[in-house]
Order: sequence, then C-alpha cells, then structure tokens
Amino acid sequence: MFLFFPSIRTILTLAAVIPAVVLLLHVMRKDRLEKESPFFILSLLVWGVLSTFAALILEKIGSFILSFFFQYKTVLYNVLFYYVVVAMSEEGSKYFLLRKRTWNSPEFNCQYDAVVYATAISMGFALWENLIYVFRYGFTTAIVRALTAVPGHASFGVIMGVWYGLERRYDYWGNKPKRKISQILAFLLPVLMHGTYDFLCTSLYGWQGNLVFVAFILLLFSLSWHMVNKASANDRYL
Repeated sequence: MFLFFPSIRTILTLAAVIPAVVLLLHVMRKDRLEKESPFFILSLLVWGVLSTFAALILEKIGSFILSFFFQYKTVLYNVLFYYVVVAMSEEGSKYFLLRKRTWNSPEFNCQYDAVVYATAISMGFALWENLIYVFRYGFTTAIVRALTAVPGHASFGVIMGVWYGLERRYDYWGNKPKRKISQILAFLLPVLMHGTYDFLCTSLYGWQGNLVFVAFILLLFSLSWHMVNKASANDRYL
C-alpha cells in the first residue's frame, strides 16, 4: 500500500493559493442574478498576476524618485512611500487592467459583476504575491498572510468593485458627474485603505501598535463583508 505524502513545495503552494481561492468563491457565491463564466474569471486572475509586474516597475521608479527628495525611513518618507508609491502603483495597476479587460465585455451586464471582477483581479495579485512570500519565508508566513494580506487585497478589491459597478451604472445612465466621482473613488478609496494597511503594518511597534493594526484589519474586513452583502442584495441588470 502506497501513501501519498505531499512535498513541502506542494504544501507551501496550497497554503499560498487556497486563501485567495476561498475568498473569491465567497464573492462569486453572492452573485445572485447571473453567474460569471469560469473562463472569464480565470482570465481576470491571470490579469491580476500581470498587474503585479506592472506595479513592481512603477514602485521601482517611484522609490528611485522618492529617494532623491526625502530621507529614507523617516515618517514623511514612509507616508509617501506606502500611500503614493506602493498603494497607487498596486491599486492603479489593478484598476487599469480591470477596466481594460471588463469595461466593454458583454459579460458585464449586472452591477455586482464589478465586485466579482475587481476581487478576481485583486486575488490574482494576492495569489502571486503570496506565492513569492511563502516560498521565500515559509509556512508561518503563509498563515500570517492568510489572515492579513490576502483578505486585505480582497477587501481592496471589494471596495474598488462596488464603486466600479456604480461607475458603469452611471455611464449607462449618461450621468457624467456621478460616473466621474465613482471612477475617482474606485481608485482612491482602495489606495487609502491599502496605504493605511501598509503604513500601520510596518510603522507601528509593540503591543499598542499590534492592537491598532488588528483593529484596523477587523474594521476593514467587516466593512468589505458588509459591502459584499449589500452590493449583492441591491444587484440589478445594467
């Protein structure tokens, strides 16, 4: 009798991938009106992976420019680095590829679709980023990121998707001012949440800092969970 013992590499891969898949399936399950094509969702995951490379290039450029004007690791440097360089690069790359892939797609016919699409892009980003971290630092990192970074990216995707759906709805209605506001918020709110997450994660120390970070995570997760439920309940055809 032969027993199958998964290799360490297999275990690490599963630990990196499963959290992203579980969160995406939850968001997809709340899609009440019309389920999305699995092939279309898979393509969005791939585009999410591609967004990591675009973000990396932008972050390298941003870090290079920032180093000329501000002293490394000062409070001001950290604020600009995490909010402007990192958050804008990563969320901007996600939003750009999200819009490029879905805006004119015939599958985008319900408002809640935007939440599914944005979360899929974000989970593709988180999945690839998680694989890199897990293979570099091991299983303990996988556990920590499964409870923090991966759901964090899902939350950023949900927030982006809710406002992206409103952007599409107002575009159909021909309401240009509200469409523009929704477009700005679809980008700006995830940037603010992402920047705050990174800043708190790296800039606070001791049990007080950990407490503030955990409180922010719980608030962020609760907000995104509520937004998924509300967006699902209020879904409509465009």
